[in-house]
Amino acid sequence: MPNPYAVIFRVPGTKGFSAAGFFARLPLAMAPIGIVAMLSQTHGEYWLAGAVAAVFALTNALVSPQISRLVDRFGQLAVVGPATAISAAAFLALAAAAHSGWPLWTLFTSAFLAAAMPSMSAMVRARWSAIFRDRPELNTAFAFESAADELIYIAGASLSVGLSVSFFPEAGILANTLLLSVGSAAFLMQRRTEPKVVEWTGEDRAQGSAIRLRPVQIVTLTLIFVGAIFATAEVSAVAITEKLGQPDAASLVIGVYAVGSFVLGLVLGALNPQMPLQRQLLIAVGVLAATAVPLLFASGSVAILAFAVFVSGIAVSPTFITAFGLVERRVPASMLTEGVTWVMTGIGIGMAFGAFVAGWVVDNFGPENGFWVSVVSGIAAVLTVAIGQRSLSVRCDCPAPGTDLQPAA
Repeated sequence: MPNPYAVIFRVPGTKGFSAAGFFARLPLAMAPIGIVAMLSQTHGEYWLAGAVAAVFALTNALVSPQISRLVDRFGQLAVVGPATAISAAAFLALAAAAHSGWPLWTLFTSAFLAAAMPSMSAMVRARWSAIFRDRPELNTAFAFESAADELIYIAGASLSVGLSVSFFPEAGILANTLLLSVGSAAFLMQRRTEPKVVEWTGEDRAQGSAIRLRPVQIVTLTLIFVGAIFATAEVSAVAITEKLGQPDAASLVIGVYAVGSFVLGLVLGALNPQMPLQRQLLIAVGVLAATAVPLLFASGSVAILAFAVFVSGIAVSPTFITAFGLVERRVPASMLTEGVTWVMTGIGIGMAFGAFVAGWVVDNFGPENGFWVSVVSGIAAVLTVAIGQRSLSVRCDCPAPGTDLQPAA
């Protein structure tokens, strides 16, 4: 049996845009924690660092779908290039403001403008969709990119904090800016794999935005709950390991969480199951909900916690894979990039609110009860997908933004 990952990379240009996209989206994980690491050192106030990071994260969550909507209308090169330039310049201004002690309003303004950073995860998936639309290889490509996202979240945050602590406060943000600029430029230079712009139909114009489509609403809401599960695992792991007197073990526990998801995601991409995607998503979130329950009883030792977290993470990547697959099949080609970006935004919103709620529960009811947020979020995700099965089963009959590329013999 041929290696399915070797098959998808036989298409000319796929190795190049996927590699460039990996580096270009590292800032997605590096920027928020990099802002906190930088400002906490330069200004000594965590509230300020958190507030500036929140301005960046929330603004990006609102702006990136609009940028992706413009990409669907005018193409990746025409929109991603200027947006990246604005974001990179703003990151440099933010670093300069932190280093030179400029007024506080310059920190918030710079963070606001830096949020013009495009969703490179959506751009990469749009290229895979253009090449393999309506073909089983697309599921493998999405599995590969979901595994890459796992690595990005693991490596990005660690890299940003490590640079700021080891060298100078602004090092993480400067590295973030370099990766964003060089990675995006390398990605955009590969014109052969750029999806063609699909003309809007009268129905598309009437619809207006991808978020008004029922499947996008269902998948985005589901991934808000999934993002909350993801963030709760991080917050609770830190709190429990600290209570156990082993705070350094938190990074190990969080890393194990991502490893389980990473491995099963690659396996799922290789198997390419034929079950309808809406049923696959229901099973995936069902496993997420079921494996969250043992976490309530895993606060006795680091070893037990690590094992329970590993098991609870196995369905995260499969959930992402099927979610993106559903969006690709249920959204008109003229709105694909925007649709994928809304789903990515859902994950980010869920992580932000999940971290906040889990932190409140830990503060008021103890570290061992933080995982109740995961349990409740898991149940909510299952109910959302179950109720939305009918809407998720309706296939979009729309033209594909093809690139006229085929696998090499």
